[in-house]
Amino acid sequence: MPTLDSELLRTFLAVAGTGSITEGAGVIGRSQSATSLQIMRLEEVLGRPVFDRTGRGVTLTEAGQRLLPVARDVTGRLDIALREITSDGLRGKLRLAIPDDHGRAKLADILGAFAQSHPQVELDVTCSLSTEFPGLLKKGLLDLAVYEVEVPEPGEEVIYEDPTCWVSSGFQDLAAEDPVPVALFDRACWWREAAIRALEARGRPYRIVFSSQSVAGVTAAVEAGIAIGLLGRSSVAPHLKVLGDGQGFPDMPVSRLVIGSSREADVTLADTMKTAIRKAFQK
Repeated sequence: MPTLDSELLRTFLAVAGTGSITEGAGVIGRSQSATSLQIMRLEEVLGRPVFDRTGRGVTLTEAGQRLLPVARDVTGRLDIALREITSDGLRGKLRLAIPDDHGRAKLADILGAFAQSHPQVELDVTCSLSTEFPGLLKKGLLDLAVYEVEVPEPGEEVIYEDPTCWVSSGFQDLAAEDPVPVALFDRACWWREAAIRALEARGRPYRIVFSSQSVAGVTAAVEAGIAIGLLGRSSVAPHLKVLGDGQGFPDMPVSRLVIGSSREADVTLADTMKTAIRKAFQK
């Protein structure tokens, strides 16, 4: 008697979720032809089609709609069983903080990798502007945090470096204005201080026309052509223009992303999370 294989069910879920054989193949890391063969095998086992093929992709047939909740339940139970069986028994609670701009891109990778291996650990995650993280660590209100510094202090592990630079819109010559309009962070942080210090050291008149709590806000002001801003090199889109010494803007310091931990943190939990964070930022 034919049986349903969990690998066939995962392929079915990937295609159903994307509405496309091609995109579903990308989700599971297989070729389009291999994915099509697995769907054909599933339909052979069931004795009926699970998808209607159209020029725009695929849609579920009646049989596919009936199979969908079953496939989710079966694969979900298998994943839970695997996590419980292979879990290292690590337990406890970890209070983690990640800067908002980096967190959007990396948080899913970090949490996914950690939760997969350590399902018994309770995570309390804060994702916001990181200027307050060091103080919260010292007060014992956080166990572990990722934040940006210009010069790391003892105990802070550098996991990523990003040169900072002055940036303007590629369509307007704001650098020639006097005073030059600038967009800066609106809270006390070393990026804001470094920007003002560099302008004043050059004797360059400036006026702050835009303030933001995030890199996204400063970037928006630059893209809109209302100001120049200090951004990390990794955040500079191709359509923006980097300003250098030729335009009267000096080289700026490197931003270093570090991991800091509290003295009260559980050492085993903190070290395990640090490993997951390192892997996420190495990708």
